[in-house]
Amino acid sequence: MPNNHDIPTGRNGRDDDEWNDFVRRFEEDRADGTEGSTPPPAPGPRRAWPRNLALALLAAGATFVVLKFTGSSPYEGAAAPDRAASAHSGAAPAAPAAAVLDARPMAPLDELFPAEVKGASGATFTRLGSKALESCTEPDSVGPRLAALIEDGAGCVGEQIAFYKDDRNNQFNMAVFTMKDQRDSLRVMTELAMAFDDYQVAVQAPPAGSGLPALPADSGLVQAFTGHGRVMVVSLAQWSDGRTADFQRLTDGMAPLRDEVSRRVAAHEGTG
Repeated sequence: MPNNHDIPTGRNGRDDDEWNDFVRRFEEDRADGTEGSTPPPAPGPRRAWPRNLALALLAAGATFVVLKFTGSSPYEGAAAPDRAASAHSGAAPAAPAAAVLDARPMAPLDELFPAEVKGASGATFTRLGSKALESCTEPDSVGPRLAALIEDGAGCVGEQIAFYKDDRNNQFNMAVFTMKDQRDSLRVMTELAMAFDDYQVAVQAPPAGSGLPALPADSGLVQAFTGHGRVMVVSLAQWSDGRTADFQRLTDGMAPLRDEVSRRVAAHEGTG
C-alpha cells in the first residue's frame, strides 16, 4: 500500500414526482457544469450502520448535499432505443452499450491530497493522514448499501481516504472511489445523493497524536458528492464541537477543500 499516511479507519453508517424532479435538476446541472444543492430534509429516523471505536451510530440532525458531475456523458455514443419505432415494428429495443472498463492506476496519494489547502477566506486545511485501502467495499470504510451498489457494477479500482482539520479544528473526511466503468460513478453518486439521511461512507477517527477528539455519535454531519469521469469524490464535514446546527455554513466552509481535491482528481483523469 504505497505512500500511506497513518489514518485509523472508522465505521459509519419515493414518490415518482420527487424522483423525476431530482433527475431533471441533476441533468440540468450536469449539462451546464454548475453545482446544485438540495435543502436538508426534516430530521428523522434513518438507516445507519455501526462504527467501531466504541461509537454506535452516527445520527446527524440534517444534511446538505452538493452534487456535481464533470466529464463526458457516460452514455456518450450509445443511442437511446427508439421505443415508438420498436413498438410499431415489433423489433426488440436496442441493447445497452457494453461497459468500457478502465483499470488505470489511481492518482498517487500525495498528488490527490495536498498537505495544505488554503481557502479564499484565509482558512487553511491541514492533512493529518491519508491512506489507500485494500478495496472499495471494506466493511470499516463503507456501508452495506454502498458496497452493494459498487458490486452491482463493474467494480472498483480502489478507494483512497484522507483526514483534514481547519484552523478551528473542524474535522473533514475525503473519500475518493475510482471505478472501473465511469457509468458506475454517476449511478452510485446519484443513488447516494438521493438518500439524504443515509450515510454510507465512514467518518474517520482523528489520527493518534492529532490532539483532536473522536466526536460523539450524535454529532452533526454534512456530505457532498462530485464525479469526474470514473471517479467519485465524497466529502464529509463536522464541527469541532459536534454541534447539530449551522449546516449550510459548514457546507460552505468545506467547499475549498472539496474543490481542490476534485480539481486534482479531474486533472489526473483528464476531465478538468
